Amino acid sequence: MYKVTPVNHSLDSEILSRIDNKTKPLGALGELESLALQLGRIQLTSAADKLAINKPTMLVFAGDHGIADYGVSIGGSEITAQMVQNFINGGAAINVFCRQNNMALEVIDCGIKTQIDDPRIINQRLGNATQPIHKAAAMNIDTVHQGFAFARELVERHVNNGSNLLAIGEMGIGNTTSAAAVMAALTSIPVAECTGKGTGIDIVALKRKRIIVEQALQHHYSHLTNPIQILACVGGYEIVQMTGTILAAAEFGVPVLVDGFIASVAALAAVKLAPAARDYLIFSHESGEHGHKRLLLSLNARPMLRLGLRLGEGTGAALALPLLQAAVSFYNEMASFAEAGVTSVVEPAVTSGAA
Repeated sequence: MYKVTPVNHSLDSEILSRIDNKTKPLGALGELESLALQLGRIQLTSAADKLAINKPTMLVFAGDHGIADYGVSIGGSEITAQMVQNFINGGAAINVFCRQNNMALEVIDCGIKTQIDDPRIINQRLGNATQPIHKAAAMNIDTVHQGFAFARELVERHVNNGSNLLAIGEMGIGNTTSAAAVMAALTSIPVAECTGKGTGIDIVALKRKRIIVEQALQHHYSHLTNPIQILACVGGYEIVQMTGTILAAAEFGVPVLVDGFIASVAALAAVKLAPAARDYLIFSHESGEHGHKRLLLSLNARPMLRLGLRLGEGTGAALALPLLQAAVSFYNEMASFAEAGVTSVVEPAVTSGAA
């Protein structure tokens, strides 16, 4: 159903040899070397070719949740629309970080309660808000597929415009509740380990939030049989479209820079649907949101940053972009020992029984 071509491992030894023969000790650039190898698997047809990041684009998906009316956040759904307005006016953290890093930013309305009539917002609305997930399915199956279709059109447009790196972020009051339910359903990890404070709720609200997630899972128990059903029952419009974006980007051979907890839940759903999509994902950071560390372990992901962020919006992904660019630059521009006339410091392998 999802035609994701696995990344190319045939050049691994040549790419690694090129990296190892840069003027540095073996492995001295740490995770930057792993990033260069990952991009090489995606982009290169020869190890001698250059890596490239062209027109990196941040996609911020916004959607509202019926669950927001049940005391799971510090504010109501009206904040979603207010923050979307802030995004298009250029005043949010994600705007600041995208400007700093010369990253394009696009805001997608996946289904906020109060629609904003502004041409700067991409209209991919699936509704006005999802249903409260502990009482009804968030959406129907057809809506999930429509969300995937919207996401594919979005990705195709950016790829055709020359972008070869997409980043995903989100906005939606109540979406950590939905994301926690999706995570628990996909992994069978206990709800308490999936559900955190989100926007900064107190302990009473956190207990309520965990009860609601448990109720949602119990209410839909017989239908939580595959990722599509799980997204329909307990997901969110923005989570659906981030999932679809990852699947489409992987089909086009384009890596995706994943933001925090909610974006990582979408990544998990995408990987469950198309396991080959995993190798197109670059995880920007481990957030301060409870459950994200466990989620990253489920994805076998090593995040680039650990800054205690829990803002969402794509902020962690935007902050990580310069590190990805550094991986590209060292691979393309750093001299080899032979080119620099430097004696190699590559250490020989230690044999068994050596002194």
